[in-house]
Amino acid sequence: MDRKNILLIGFMGTGKSTVSAKLKKMLDMKEVDTDALIVSREGMSISDIFATKGEEAFRNMETALLGELKEEKNLIVSCGGGMALRDANAAIMKEAGTVVWLTAKPETILERVKNDDSRPLLRGNKNVEFIADLLNKRSPKYEAASDIAVATDGRPVREICEEIIEKLDK
Repeated sequence: MDRKNILLIGFMGTGKSTVSAKLKKMLDMKEVDTDALIVSREGMSISDIFATKGEEAFRNMETALLGELKEEKNLIVSCGGGMALRDANAAIMKEAGTVVWLTAKPETILERVKNDDSRPLLRGNKNVEFIADLLNKRSPKYEAASDIAVATDGRPVREICEEIIEKLDK
């Protein structure tokens, strides 16, 4: 059965990549991780893209990629944490499929990302206060861009995926 695309959005560390991989298996859909695809196309890490080309260039790459992906069907898209912050991206996402906002508390996010040095925004800022502040600033954008919200704190991946599928089928 052909499904509409499912786009996973949310703050870093909310489980987008993990949930995407599990949903792919459960729904027998294709999967795209936008950050991984941009890294592969550019031949450099996101940190290096930020450093050499700037955040604006990276955000433009995200918008262009979304434009491509909206033409696809039966796709699970794990979106970079900042992708839904641009209004133009949010509009494209809505056209492309159902947008699922994965949420988590700042403490959960810190626990999940504390050993990950590939996140430019968290360099020197791995603490609950910084994460909570950034999360508060971004949450209205995530909420506006999403069709469905699902909390991921302390839950097995399968349970999160089952809730997403249940909400999609309504």
